[in-house]
Amino acid sequence: MVGLPEAEKSITFKAMLENLKMGRRGVLVSAATMAVGAIGGCSQRMLSVAPPPPAPRQPAVAQAPMASVPAAPKPEPEIVREALAALDRHKRMVAHRDRIAIVDFSVPSSVPRMKLLDIESGREHDFLVAHGSGSDPGHTGFLQRFSNIPDSNASSQGAFVTADYYIGKHGRSQRLLGLDPTNSNALERAIVVHGAWYANADMIPAHGKLGRSQGCFAVGEQELAKLFDQLGPGRMIYSAKV
Repeated sequence: MVGLPEAEKSITFKAMLENLKMGRRGVLVSAATMAVGAIGGCSQRMLSVAPPPPAPRQPAVAQAPMASVPAAPKPEPEIVREALAALDRHKRMVAHRDRIAIVDFSVPSSVPRMKLLDIESGREHDFLVAHGSGSDPGHTGFLQRFSNIPDSNASSQGAFVTADYYIGKHGRSQRLLGLDPTNSNALERAIVVHGAWYANADMIPAHGKLGRSQGCFAVGEQELAKLFDQLGPGRMIYSAKV
């Protein structure tokens, strides 16, 4: 991946989205049009009743600290640029270009590194995601390399388009088609999106990292439905590392 001049790296994430929205003609519905809706017209009747006396104050109960997952970092500008360029490059293969998932494998598995981005509104949703054991043989928590070779158990780099859902050994899963030479064997390798116990958030406080997949995009079991609801078939997942 070719580095960018420092001046270009300073362009913000939101600015890149604005540039993409301004340049896309006839593809996405205008946010102003989408915002038009009915204003609620149900008023509430106010009663002139004296408020009840305040309840006696209860002593505070100490709460045990909850284990938390580190905040999701902003994806590297280079990866965002590449992802949006891939979205345009593969537009004939990607039916829905309103949302895109960007997986930044530059960061460890202990932080949410899959970002589902609504291009029109700028809303973001972050997910923990595991990488393949073949990409991290020493189980360091960092992806070391990509591979497109069958039986490598490694994650692949490039643009994928989401396909149909099916029920497999990991429950509900979603097939992926690789759109680049670096991930063209995705369907043959059964590289899919699925939920897994080893990608649950409680792995972070217990082990400091997620477990590893066989190259699939494995997310937490409780997060899978939310991801599927927002991603759906016919959208792009872009996987890369700086």
